[in-house]
Amino acid sequence: MSDAEKILLIRLKSIGDILFTLPAVHRVRDNFPRARLSFLTSEEHAPILDGFAEVDETIVLDRALFQQRRLKAIWAHTFGLVRRLRRGRFSHVVDFQGYGETALLTWLTGARERWGSVYRDRRAWAYTKGPTRDDRIHPADWNLSLLGQCGLKPGPVRNEFHLPSDSVNSALCCFTEQHLDPARPTLYLQPYTSSRHKNWPLENYLALAAHWRSHSLQIIFGGGPADRLALEPARNDGHVVSAGVPMLTTAGLMKLSTLVVGGDTGVLHLAVAMGKRVVMVVNSTRPRTFPFGHPDWAVTPRDSQPMSGIEVGAVVKACASALTAIGGGDPS
Repeated sequence: MSDAEKILLIRLKSIGDILFTLPAVHRVRDNFPRARLSFLTSEEHAPILDGFAEVDETIVLDRALFQQRRLKAIWAHTFGLVRRLRRGRFSHVVDFQGYGETALLTWLTGARERWGSVYRDRRAWAYTKGPTRDDRIHPADWNLSLLGQCGLKPGPVRNEFHLPSDSVNSALCCFTEQHLDPARPTLYLQPYTSSRHKNWPLENYLALAAHWRSHSLQIIFGGGPADRLALEPARNDGHVVSAGVPMLTTAGLMKLSTLVVGGDTGVLHLAVAMGKRVVMVVNSTRPRTFPFGHPDWAVTPRDSQPMSGIEVGAVVKACASALTAIGGGDPS
């Protein structure tokens, strides 16, 4: 492959899994400094690609059309997307997702080299190289392994999300509106994930927030638009609730915070990619759940207990250790 190649990378969803492709994006760029990199993702997740500094172009698939079953719109959008992919004249396509629809889109590009993460053998036909996915390792490590098995040279592992400056400015405006001081230590809490079984009870987060507020930390409770009502108890306790702000504004709020605490969710993985210190409250340290490169940042139940079995004191201790590492003193 020459440096002048056009390369298409594919991952439609979700936020965490898109972020897990970031080290692989760095690896592609390291191998081909002058190649043009395009990234195909779902329209709702496209803003996250603004932090992928090495991606030159974002191409979007509007999945909402398919969910609404608008057949004419689906046909027009799909035809337009395929035509755009064909006109892109990509020499290489890397399908990090490996689902049926992404395998088909990979094949339809007509690229001479089509690499994909194979979940099921019947999809392997779409790829010229299709290693079988290894779920025993972290997804970010698998994406790097996929590239290695397809012939790219290894190198330093980087996981660097570059937050646009306007997102930081938006977060600073939120701080001002909520009478928060960016110069003071701030704890950002993200209680809810995409799955109920991955959530540590909200009352535990409230107890955690009360503890650290008593130690003079500012508290922000974050979340998506659907979490606003569920986070009313936090608002009633006098905490700032930012649920529903745009994703990159959330990233800015975490960037301005001292420590980020939450479950196995894309927002926490975004914080890790921004170089923030996190404490992740998770079911286990299975490869898919811990912060990439930092399994020691996870707090898990003891003796196969459920998530609710993780004691508030254990998370307080983990936060104290993290804050000490960040600031050089014991805040507890």
